[in-house]
Amino acid sequence: MERKVSLIKSLDWWTIAIYIVMVIAGWVTIYAACYDFERPEIFNFSMRHGMQLIWIFCAAILSVLVLLIDGKFYNNIAYIFYGLMIVVLVATIFISPDIKGSHSWIKIGSFSIQPAEFAKFATALCLAKFMSSYQFNLHQPRNITIIAAIICLPMLIIVGQSETGSALVFAAFLLVLFREGMDGSFLMFGFLIALFFILVLRFNNMPLEVGEVPSGERYGYIIVFILAIIVGAILIKYYLNDIPFIKLYIVVNLIVYFLGGIIHLINASWLSYTNILLISMVLSILLLVSWSVYKRSKTYFLLSLFLIGTIGLCYSADYAFNKVLEPHQQIRIKIVLGLEDDPQGAGYNVRQSQIAIGSGGLIGKGFLNGTQTKLNYVPEQDTDFIFCTIGEEQGFLGTFFVVSLYVILLIRLIILAERQRSPFSRIYGYSVVSILFFHFCINIGMVIGLVPVIGIPLPFFSYGGSSMWGFTILLFTFIRLDANRMKVLQQ
Repeated sequence: MERKVSLIKSLDWWTIAIYIVMVIAGWVTIYAACYDFERPEIFNFSMRHGMQLIWIFCAAILSVLVLLIDGKFYNNIAYIFYGLMIVVLVATIFISPDIKGSHSWIKIGSFSIQPAEFAKFATALCLAKFMSSYQFNLHQPRNITIIAAIICLPMLIIVGQSETGSALVFAAFLLVLFREGMDGSFLMFGFLIALFFILVLRFNNMPLEVGEVPSGERYGYIIVFILAIIVGAILIKYYLNDIPFIKLYIVVNLIVYFLGGIIHLINASWLSYTNILLISMVLSILLLVSWSVYKRSKTYFLLSLFLIGTIGLCYSADYAFNKVLEPHQQIRIKIVLGLEDDPQGAGYNVRQSQIAIGSGGLIGKGFLNGTQTKLNYVPEQDTDFIFCTIGEEQGFLGTFFVVSLYVILLIRLIILAERQRSPFSRIYGYSVVSILFFHFCINIGMVIGLVPVIGIPLPFFSYGGSSMWGFTILLFTFIRLDANRMKVLQQ
């Protein structure tokens, strides 16, 4: 027997309650961040906190509209909406005014809207639609190619708008693929790529006062090559457990190090440590390819590709850093890596933010009593750096409360995603979790100086209509899909 369940009863009110608390807390924080003693009115719509009330009111209307639409509608329009969003993103490059070097905003009268915030929602829908299709197999090359295209297409267009921070958010979809069965080695290789890139930049660009780099030596390359050789041996043991080959692999490398070391002692200018490690890598690659042919196993060949990719990454990292990234992005990364100290320039925001958070202590200075924020020492303190306002006025307890809200929300969304009956709803749910998790970690990380400043908002807290509407639609669409699960109960 089937029993119809009303929409109101089928909604997950715990998630909605958390959302309401976060939005209210966000608005209060914005009010504190842009508070003007001469114009303290709450409903002053010429101030940012007044404008945020309008964005919140519109978001409330959007959330109701999203909930009233049948969940099947989102499945049906996924490809269409994604296609339209791609067109809008491309058009934005040409029709958007130049705002701080970015072409990512569309002006509508006195208002501006950022399509990139809604592209995350469109990509999540499209990805869920494709991956929930009949007989979908994540391990087929064709499907992997299509998934990569779905994720990378809006990402590349947004990079073309000079919004690198917003584009990086799309990398969060890799977590969805991992949940749906992608081999964990892909995540491991992704981590290694990021680690190797950082090591090359950090140790190839050491300040001279730390230590002169001898001619022909590149410390970053040396460290990465040694790590790659060690990781290669571990992977051979883990995936193949081929002890004879591991012994041969190690012996060949030790011979190269021994002979290379002797030659280096005789004539260091002829054979540097960097080249010794490079020869070791090349011989390891040849050995893996030969063994792959001998054993007729593609795993050895794939491991050789890993070493080839490592060499390519090392010799392209400096080029990518100096030629691809903008100067302001380079300086931000150098500051995080400790290569430069620019407290009055690129490092000013983070330094002032850290001072503001640190001065809050355990319980904070009190609501509207922050000195760093009231004297406007922290730029963007009501948008990207709003977390420092919480830290200064509410202290450790306030920041702990905000972080706890995000953790509870993410855990709740994971629980909802796991209980979905349809693959479309589950995949979309994990997309929502991944996007919110990425924003949460990166925003707070850049405010306290753990990651470079890339300019992405803190969901539901940062000032802005586009981000508020984008996150609201993203979240409430999943709440509506979850309500569909409860629409018909079996008795």
